[in-house]
Amino acid sequence: MTRTAVLICPGRGTYNKAELGYLHRHHADKGALLAEFDAQRAAAGQEEVTSLDGATRFSVSKYSRGDVASPLIYASALADARSLAEDIEVVAVTGNSMGWYIALAAAGALSAADGFTVVNTMGTLMQEQLIGGQLVYPFAGADWRNDPQRKAELLALVAEISGRAGHDLALSIDLGGMLVLAGNEAGLAAFEVAVPVVAERFPMRLANHAAFHTPLQEPVAAEGRRRLAAEMFRQPDVPLIDGRGQIWWPGASDTARLWDYTLGHQVVAPYDFTRAVQTAAREFAPDLFIITGPGTTLGGAVGQSLVQLGWQGLIDKDAFQARQTANPLLAAMGDPAQRALVTA
Repeated sequence: MTRTAVLICPGRGTYNKAELGYLHRHHADKGALLAEFDAQRAAAGQEEVTSLDGATRFSVSKYSRGDVASPLIYASALADARSLAEDIEVVAVTGNSMGWYIALAAAGALSAADGFTVVNTMGTLMQEQLIGGQLVYPFAGADWRNDPQRKAELLALVAEISGRAGHDLALSIDLGGMLVLAGNEAGLAAFEVAVPVVAERFPMRLANHAAFHTPLQEPVAAEGRRRLAAEMFRQPDVPLIDGRGQIWWPGASDTARLWDYTLGHQVVAPYDFTRAVQTAAREFAPDLFIITGPGTTLGGAVGQSLVQLGWQGLIDKDAFQARQTANPLLAAMGDPAQRALVTA
């Protein structure tokens, strides 16, 4: 019996110490694919992906860099997307932030090699320019219930800070029950002192993250458009859901517009991951939401997005966890037990 699934690709921050060796552990059978990625890195004078993955030591300063994390996450996620059990039918693909680039390749709108080129180019550009930074702060409570009033208060604070001289701050990603904010040092620091500490770790700065999805990234977007040709893009094989919740349908997508969105709006405007997940649920009603590896950190944001929607009666975190125990709705391939549910 076929199981329908929405495939979700992760973004930056998902290849951490626990993920070191991910490709070697799970994808020793994909030598030809990984060799293609290694060849691109070698030609650019960069350390090969398999060498990075096969290292004996992990350091945050190195592995959080855009020119290191991005290709590792892309290779891991795309290899996972090609490892699904035969009874799974992927009915749509989406991703979070950099995961949009992976989604393009997983859905067939970019070849595996061209997708790697896009990810490696943009990750390298982000690292070279490293404009601004990011932090994460929750607006939903520990029970995952939506709190639109608190969200509105926080966004009003962001707007007020951004109006101060020399302060840049904006919404970067709407991430389930979290807000990812981006800006310059003055803007980020002003927010940090204006809000209470939550769960002893928020607001949390993200290491080596630039001000993604804000106008501060326009120089990166412009250089990306210069280096990456629109001819790389083609019709997706399955529907793609972007960071606005818009669906790109097979056989009906304007590939020039897809290129323009990917290297324009997607880089310099907020990414609404919550809406992408909710669109996937409403439009495709899958049996499963499968999050490719590496890592498992995106599971909470997907669960929170579904709770906000009230998907299939999910009203809070307890209801979601009870559903996961009885009949799993979400499978994160970075989790060994959940991976076993969706791989051959």
